[in-house]
Amino acid sequence: MLESIDTVAILRRALSAGGDFADIYYEDTASTSVVCEDGKVERVLAAADRGIGIRVISELCTAYAYTNQLSEESLLRLAETVSRGVRGGAFRGDINLCQRKTGALFPIAIPPDQIELAEKVALVNRADRAARGFDNRIRQVMAVYRDSQVKSQTVNSLGQFHEDNATSTVFMVQVVAQEGSVTQTGYEPLGAQQGFELFDAASPEDLALKAAARGVMMLGARKAPAGPLPVVLSSEAGGTMVHEAIGHGLEADLVQAGTSVYKGRIGEQVASELITVMDDATIPFARGSFSFDSEGTPAQRTVLVEAGILKGYMYDRLSAMKDGCASTGNGRRESYRARPIVRMTNTLIAPGKSDPAKIVASVDNGLFVRRMGGGQVNTVNGNFVFEVSEGYLIENGVVGEPVRGATLTGNGPEVLKKITMVGNDLGFGIGTCGKDGQGVPVSDAQPTLLISGITVGGAG
Repeated sequence: MLESIDTVAILRRALSAGGDFADIYYEDTASTSVVCEDGKVERVLAAADRGIGIRVISELCTAYAYTNQLSEESLLRLAETVSRGVRGGAFRGDINLCQRKTGALFPIAIPPDQIELAEKVALVNRADRAARGFDNRIRQVMAVYRDSQVKSQTVNSLGQFHEDNATSTVFMVQVVAQEGSVTQTGYEPLGAQQGFELFDAASPEDLALKAAARGVMMLGARKAPAGPLPVVLSSEAGGTMVHEAIGHGLEADLVQAGTSVYKGRIGEQVASELITVMDDATIPFARGSFSFDSEGTPAQRTVLVEAGILKGYMYDRLSAMKDGCASTGNGRRESYRARPIVRMTNTLIAPGKSDPAKIVASVDNGLFVRRMGGGQVNTVNGNFVFEVSEGYLIENGVVGEPVRGATLTGNGPEVLKKITMVGNDLGFGIGTCGKDGQGVPVSDAQPTLLISGITVGGAG
């Protein structure tokens, strides 16, 4: 698309009133969404959307506007509109489109657009039947299928032109189980930068049965104990801990705004010496991966914490300009309707050397967390609270009976310093991360971890 219009003229128009940098972002998205609730296919949506956003950065402030009117005349008018939001001297650079790069993310074996809609609908129906047939205490089932194919291009006043293609497929099942006055839920997601071959890893029935088994099992679980306990976080728990307890606090825009507990702490110990944290958008097929971020910066692997020492932050272009450094490729946006901001991609704690079985065996009395639920963090002070969707008591080094209603409460830097064993395994979780009203696909990962002591909230 952008190669067919005079992007240099549009960039010059955007910078006509001044500015330090300008870019044009084009996006063309085709997506399908199918939702089955209570045995009925409630929503089927096949959508297409495309548009362009134009941005100018001037004196470390942003002016941004977007449109789905894609004629060159419309884009020149949009650039004129953006230019009116700029205060500063005249742009002094010359725009010469001399650097063009095309991303090649990962090979897609079965593109979703080659699959008939009826087959996608059949997936959610299969999951619904499997979950309902698991146990008569299953009261509600929701199965969701989504795919998207996104073509994007970015051109900027530095003369850089980048284009990328990304294909993503997600499937999830959520069940509600009830027995008497007790109601519990089970949830199982699957998603990656893949096409229909995603279901080679797990069928809709596999996901449905896992969700149903979790919901039914928790009906008979005792109430979780309360108080400080050693906690083993399984690698199956996903990376909620790393995402919430430290990830958001290492986003440079929050650091610069003074709303991160990690502000001014580069070079300091912020976690156990066993802990290395990184954000890596290059992991093959991972949900948060890409070739270029939404500003055209190549994907990269950024070490944030190494052996417990804070090494750096995640940057987009604007925050990097403020700190006089390079972007780490973390400038992301939900769509062309939104300006890019600093976002995580695939954030993980690196594996250690301990056998996960030995980690559990080292605990006399504690909590084993197999699955985390939702979580939230106050990035200003690092305090967090996480829900435990599947947890068990550990007694004499053995995982025992399940418990329900548990939460984990603590302070990010303090809890990360209390990690005393790190497993040699690694498990991924997927999600959509929300920030400033935008949601972007991410994944998080961690090995099995032993936290020597953390406050467990419960009613037992």
